[in-house]
Amino acid sequence: MTDSKPPPAFENRSDYEFDLNQSLRISGENSHFFLRGRVLELANQLDPDRQPSRILDYGCGTGDTTAFLAETFPDAQVTGFDTAEGAIRDARSRHGSQRVRFEFGAELPAGERFDLCYVNGVFHHIEPSKRVSVVRRIRDSLCAGGRFALMENNPWNIGARIIMSRIDFDRDAIPLSPRQAAHLLREGGFSDCGEVRSLFFFPSALGFLRFLEPALARLPLGAQYYYLATKT
Repeated sequence: MTDSKPPPAFENRSDYEFDLNQSLRISGENSHFFLRGRVLELANQLDPDRQPSRILDYGCGTGDTTAFLAETFPDAQVTGFDTAEGAIRDARSRHGSQRVRFEFGAELPAGERFDLCYVNGVFHHIEPSKRVSVVRRIRDSLCAGGRFALMENNPWNIGARIIMSRIDFDRDAIPLSPRQAAHLLREGGFSDCGEVRSLFFFPSALGFLRFLEPALARLPLGAQYYYLATKT
């Protein structure tokens, strides 16, 4: 979480995970299914000859994604950043290592540069008037040619809207549509936003149709979407 006070659930891992997984039950999956799906999709979209060596997980929460990013990119140093002190304390105890570290604060660590910044489900918790400045700070933290993976829940997807309405820490969220996210990236200084890609079209009950999802990825109708912008 950034530029806003984190909801209380973010400070307590067990409460956060219980609330999230209870709400995701209607999909037939748990949070780790979606976590893995996002990161593996991102890895598949990156140039295999230009793998990131320094990764920032911005708004890392309890650090599970940070750890999976390190597992997926075994040659990278990964930094998780969040404003929720309790979540960072828990993340350090569970996932901290020589390759994985966690930073707590109101601002990004000064002077560091990253090849890739991963952000999932953070911007709908940031006040709209502050979002552009956060994108600019992320852009400033990237090396030349660095990538910004902006992942968000899709308000055009009825399933995503239902799940968000059931999660305590998302009830005051202000979702971004894919169009709004693209505009935000351009306002924040990214001239190359990439194309929108969608994820998670079918719940577990329709899992036999998931082989179709790669072909549907350019339709902004999945439960989540993302842009992979480049700092030029």
